[in-house]
Amino acid sequence: MKQVDIKVKGLINSDKTQSILEKIYSNSEQNVFPKKENIFKALELCPLSQTKVVIFGQDPYYQINVADGLAFSSQNKITPASLKNIFKEIKNEYPNATFNTNDLSCWAKQGVLLLNSSLTVVEQQPMSHNNKWDFFINEIINFINNDLEVVIFLLWGSNAKKFKKQINDKHFVLTSAHPSPLSADKGFFNNGHFKRVNEILKLLNKKEINWST
Repeated sequence: MKQVDIKVKGLINSDKTQSILEKIYSNSEQNVFPKKENIFKALELCPLSQTKVVIFGQDPYYQINVADGLAFSSQNKITPASLKNIFKEIKNEYPNATFNTNDLSCWAKQGVLLLNSSLTVVEQQPMSHNNKWDFFINEIINFINNDLEVVIFLLWGSNAKKFKKQINDKHFVLTSAHPSPLSADKGFFNNGHFKRVNEILKLLNKKEINWST
């Protein structure tokens, strides 16, 4: 295991992280998403040492049986509205792209870290855990700054953009509105991020991302 992945494991198992998890999931009157075993799925499928691209979302889908632990991804057959807009923008940039599943594991396995800026949410209460996980995200960014070379960050929406100041200048940072139907028309559509990511990866002599699913 690479040193940076050992650091991530230590962060996940730290007293602070485990204490927050215990408090969040001990309230039997609230449904919390995603399921506890999927909270760190993004870092499991895309170890930090293999990360080429980071996509920070807002918080997990707050409807039942939708969030799966990867930002914007879902095991549900019905495409969530934000993901529908993401697919629309990819199609705009790559007309031949195809989408056969809402599960974005295929992106994660190519080096795309799909990490929400808040790792958990209460059912039907968007932003309910806003700021609870800031310390965790800041530590992940610190690990990337200290242990990785050039990484491409996509910060979508104000909750993701607030972490921009933490990101080292050696990295590429692309920002836009969030793909939610409430904001997609305000700067997410036509942001060109998916094509731009591949242009940068090509410059870095790294394998480009296949954005089809």
